Amino acid sequence: MRVTTKGQVTIPRKIREALGISPETEIDFVEDSGRFYIVKTDDPDITGKFKKLRGIATAEMSTDEIMSLTRES
Repeated sequence: MRVTTKGQVTIPRKIREALGISPETEIDFVEDSGRFYIVKTDDPDITGKFKKLRGIATAEMSTDEIMSLTRES
């Protein structure tokens, strides 16, 4: 396995399937006596810039009104 310049690696399909890892699955790295393990986390880590704001917006406009603002007239 090779690490990219961005520090990324591809987890092989067999390992993803064995661990039940799919897109958007939260994982963590655990160190034990100098060895590191990949584990799925129980609670998603909501530290993303916008994740904590999801679902709290209040709009007084309808979807059609909002969409018309984004389109050229």
